[in-house]
Amino acid sequence: MVVPRPRAPLLIRPVREPATVPPPLTGPWAPADTRLDRADLLPLPPGGHGPEDVVVDGDGRVVSGDEDGRLWWWPSDSPPGTPPTLLAETGGRPLGIERDPVDGGLLVCDAYRGLLRVDPAGRVHELTGTAPPVHLADNAAVARDGTVYFTDSSDRFPLSHWKRDLLEHRPNGRVLAYDRRSGRTDVVADGLYFPNGLALTPDESALMLAETATHRLLRVDLPSGRATVLTDLPAYPDNVSAVGDGTYWVALPSPRLRAMERLLPHPRVRQIVALLPGAVQPQPRRYGLVALVDGTGRVLRTLHGPSGAYPMVTGVRQHGRTLWLGSLTATGVARVDLD
Repeated sequence: MVVPRPRAPLLIRPVREPATVPPPLTGPWAPADTRLDRADLLPLPPGGHGPEDVVVDGDGRVVSGDEDGRLWWWPSDSPPGTPPTLLAETGGRPLGIERDPVDGGLLVCDAYRGLLRVDPAGRVHELTGTAPPVHLADNAAVARDGTVYFTDSSDRFPLSHWKRDLLEHRPNGRVLAYDRRSGRTDVVADGLYFPNGLALTPDESALMLAETATHRLLRVDLPSGRATVLTDLPAYPDNVSAVGDGTYWVALPSPRLRAMERLLPHPRVRQIVALLPGAVQPQPRRYGLVALVDGTGRVLRTLHGPSGAYPMVTGVRQHGRTLWLGSLTATGVARVDLD
């Protein structure tokens, strides 16, 4: 089964915003540790690409998806170059993947099918579907009681046209909560600028949330949904994962683009740019970057890949002293030793 891809609105509705200036990668963001350029690669099958997120399941398997709607796994101790084993096919586009504490399966945010559950046998179960209020399920965090918090990044543009949402620069996204006991999906917070990665705090009183379009980290209090900006970042954030000790890894697919930020005061120009072929629109920089932050957004550590050997890092997950990476454009998942 292949899920039809929704059509995107032809015209964006940009608003005039003040221009911003990307800060340099200095101080705690300086590229002192460049180990991402020396990461091991565990490849997808030939022709596969786009393992957007990565998780280590209860059996110690490293699981990721691809652009063709498949989920794959590798043993976590696999040598570089090890091919994966097929776990399941969603027919859509898997993005964020989390362990399901209820039965040891997985919870998958599928950009075209909504929130899914993949049981230990690899069977796919649809939890929310794509009817409103779910439009672009992106990344999730699972509470101890089984509630699944997840981002609905845009109510205007599908994943295939995510750049149009960033060019429009309107608060088209929100955070949702799926209650598996009632089957209800409720809005936790809305008015967000392409909300992407999120992770629960250790006491589950709040969510750490990444807004890609505004390059910010936010704290969203639960259950009120009140959002507080913690920090402005020098790169665009994507998925967020909790380490478990009150710190969080943030995947950053690209340093901020001066061309994009200069366009903010010019809505008509942005309309024209959105209609151009993707190849001539502003492109993410080919630069690997992840950051470890605390609950206030303070940066504790950054890992870099200045040559872009593993490009556009969108997923990051720590398992023991190993860091696993996913990417929207790479041909496999990557692994680096934190020591």
